[in-house]
Amino acid sequence: MAARVPGVDVSKHQAQIDWPAVRGAGFAFCYVKATEGTGYTSPSFAQQYNGSYNVGMIRGSYHFALPNTSSGATQANYFVDHGGGWSADGKTLPGALDVEWNPYGSTCYGLTQSGMRTWINSFLNQYKARTGRYPVIYTNTNWWNECVGHDTSFAAKSPLWIARYGTSDPGGLPYGWSFSSFWQYADSGTFPGDQNLWNGDYAGLQRMATG
Repeated sequence: MAARVPGVDVSKHQAQIDWPAVRGAGFAFCYVKATEGTGYTSPSFAQQYNGSYNVGMIRGSYHFALPNTSSGATQANYFVDHGGGWSADGKTLPGALDVEWNPYGSTCYGLTQSGMRTWINSFLNQYKARTGRYPVIYTNTNWWNECVGHDTSFAAKSPLWIARYGTSDPGGLPYGWSFSSFWQYADSGTFPGDQNLWNGDYAGLQRMATG
């Protein structure tokens, strides 16, 4: 990872954010939580999504998956309908599917690896049908390998946003990916939200946004 561009990701936990200060500190991109399942939209989404855009940051939105509550396609539609869309304006990153440890129950949401793969593919395919692009996948290597298993098809479609803290590099990646596009390397810092790096230069980040 030679060239790295810093960014943040935020949710309602950060509430109102001083975006000029964030941009002034050199953060170039932001992912904003939009939705979870099919019953939650972030009350801070508009301020965060529009605010980061207004100061010149490249921003995108993300959806926290609840694979045990409804189908992947249903949640993809909910996401797109509540802020998860994409446009080729050079300032909007493709939406991200946050699929990881279950904060409410069993680790793999009660699904087998096959069932989880089916759910994720349903989300990916519907998101692409709605927006023209596959979403980014945000995950953790240990969770993915346990709950999704070995399947190279995801890496062929979706860029990877990997979460791994306390190390100098992203480490081992989920099966199928040879590199991560984004790396969430810390969940705290001087500025609000989680700390991230884009694996490339700013021009590459712009190309990711443009499609």
